[in-house]
Amino acid sequence: MTREYLKRATLTPKSGSSDVHDTVVSILNDIEEGGDAKALEYAAKFDKYDGNVILTQEEIDAAIALVPEKLKADIRFAHDNVKRFAELQKSTVANVEMEIQPGFIAGQKAIPVDAAGCYVPGGRYSHIASAVMTVTTAKVAGCQHIAACSPPRPGIGIAPAIVYAAHICGADKIIAMGGVQGVAAMTFGLFGLPPANILVGPGNQFVAEAKRILFGRVGIDMIAGPTDSLILADKDADPHIVATDLVSQAEHGYNSPVWLVTDSRDLAEDVMNRVPDLIAGLPDVNADNAAAAWRDYAEVIVCADREDMAACSDEYAPEHLTVQAADPDWWLDRLTCYGSLFLGEETTVSYGDKASGTNHVLPTSRAAGYTGGLSVHKYMKIVTWQRTTREASKEVAIATARISRLEGMEGHARAADVRLAKYFPGENFDLTAEE
Repeated sequence: MTREYLKRATLTPKSGSSDVHDTVVSILNDIEEGGDAKALEYAAKFDKYDGNVILTQEEIDAAIALVPEKLKADIRFAHDNVKRFAELQKSTVANVEMEIQPGFIAGQKAIPVDAAGCYVPGGRYSHIASAVMTVTTAKVAGCQHIAACSPPRPGIGIAPAIVYAAHICGADKIIAMGGVQGVAAMTFGLFGLPPANILVGPGNQFVAEAKRILFGRVGIDMIAGPTDSLILADKDADPHIVATDLVSQAEHGYNSPVWLVTDSRDLAEDVMNRVPDLIAGLPDVNADNAAAAWRDYAEVIVCADREDMAACSDEYAPEHLTVQAADPDWWLDRLTCYGSLFLGEETTVSYGDKASGTNHVLPTSRAAGYTGGLSVHKYMKIVTWQRTTREASKEVAIATARISRLEGMEGHARAADVRLAKYFPGENFDLTAEE
């Protein structure tokens, strides 16, 4: 049996257009040249906000006072889970050393970057969880300065819950500025900020394009496209839960792909029949996004068996991958390409998006084929070092000189030669390159 597509996508998510690229380049150049004043000019134009850019402690306290206690407790719960999981991740990176040759020691050291810039979306949705995910991991990694940047609302400022989340998670500065101008402020070190070494966090197409353009000058978590999700479900999966989970991810945006891969045509058809009503039951804006995503980008695929289902999933390399099928350990061992994996009906992508502890900043657009999501490791430089005794350097120097000459790199060879001459006077070495 070949794969059968009961529903095919009619559109494919695309990266930023040339117009977006040109606009972002122009804004970045203007702000780099014009500094704080130019950033404020763009903030007035796009954010329509004229309050303080760097929130004072009094403003932070005032915003925190507006957050209901129940929401504060939920944010603290999410922060605690993310923090403990990040600490576990950090424990997997150790400073190590070994004796490569007698007397010749090489080592590895993990060093956190100094300054992290965390972008927290605050437009259509106030992404409280993004503040938790990005700031917490930077703090656990050991970054010396963490800036959290979020778009203010005209006449109001940053959503109070975002301010609270960024504050308790460890942000050193909270910046009321959105879009490209916010990214530029963190990158160029405006308003008294240290220039960011790394930029992290989701954002709209302009934010994503700014990070892409700046990559190399600064580190970034990843080049992000529209969020995507895939569900692997067998014949015993609950069609209502499967359909609900698909819709829950489709509401992210009009171009957010959702995919169902199954070995049961009956299940597939049942799920497809349920989706329209579930979408119709969402609030208007969410329903519009989900309807467009389901209509234009969703796919439903029937495979021959679970091995083909797994192979199909690996080809899609989804950002979020849910398994609602028997024998979860088999899937855990077999699947290789995903940003984050959710095993069993009892968990869901929404848990990971908000509060369970794993990070929700994940690779999209099949990037899970070569990278994972945001973690403490993204903020850490894994560097190497070496030291040696003079005697232990002899064989390494000889090999270095020969290899360098074979490559035609005489200067490299002489750096080895001078050490042999100094440390082992009177000894003769064959340092010529032989074809």
